Amino acid sequence: MYDIIGDIHGHASALTRLLTKLGYQETAGVWQHPQRRVIFLGDFVDRGPAQRETVRIARTMVEAGHALTVMGNHEFNAVTWASPDPERPGSFLRPHSDKNRRQHQAFLDQVGEGSAAHREMIEWFKTLPLYLDLDGVRIVHACWHPAALRVLQAYTDDQHRIAPDAWPELCRKGSPAYEALETVLKGLEIPLPTGSDFHDKDGNPRRHIRTQWWNLEGLTYRDLAMVPADVIPRIPHEPVAADVLPGYDGKKPLFIGHYWMSGDPTPLNPFIACVDYSIAAQHVGGAPGKLCAYRFDGEAELAADKFVWVE
Repeated sequence: MYDIIGDIHGHASALTRLLTKLGYQETAGVWQHPQRRVIFLGDFVDRGPAQRETVRIARTMVEAGHALTVMGNHEFNAVTWASPDPERPGSFLRPHSDKNRRQHQAFLDQVGEGSAAHREMIEWFKTLPLYLDLDGVRIVHACWHPAALRVLQAYTDDQHRIAPDAWPELCRKGSPAYEALETVLKGLEIPLPTGSDFHDKDGNPRRHIRTQWWNLEGLTYRDLAMVPADVIPRIPHEPVAADVLPGYDGKKPLFIGHYWMSGDPTPLNPFIACVDYSIAAQHVGGAPGKLCAYRFDGEAELAADKFVWVE
């Protein structure tokens, strides 16, 4: 069936070691397996030392039929960084702020900003679907949110790829399209109760929290919040309204990336697994993580012993 691989972030050597461990071999420049295919969760670029090679490996596998992929938020960011804003001459859909440039600089340095190689990668990133809904399995980078996916149908084709004229609207902060894309590619944020806030690491007040939306029990804001440990006591221990979280129907197993998990890989619940275990964490001051895969063979409930990884 499928070997589902999490965020790579330019760590091509870890990717080839993982593919080898999974039984793939490079033949005529393409990594392949006689019985299995890879599904990539996106986030091929930014941070790591071999981003061009990472994209080459993934792209050749996809184009030869040995892999599928979805778009990660870093591919979306790369496209919008390189795309002029049609409503603001001289500007781009992703602002060229110092913060955004710092996040993207390693990619730009490695491909050469504006080079033929850069333009070719951007064109390929534009072809990546936002999600896959296959027989027996679903794939999305950050959050399977039915309402957001319905909004995005107006901006995508029948293969869930962003339509050529839809990019500006998806970058328009505050629009339904922008909010839907943010949820699907970056995760679900919810507002805290009135009067509640906390300060981020830069001292800025925050009134929204990113959630562990896959937690299907009736929980509180504190239970769901994805914030630093020292912030948790400041998050209200009040129940979240039942209609705030998307829930999950459990009809098919779902795989996500994005969340920089740590420790021994294990499913988030019987139906949902994250395969991002922080391979790029050292680039932002953390300890080196794992490049992780899940060997999916059609099972209805997911199991910890199906994870495979390299350190």
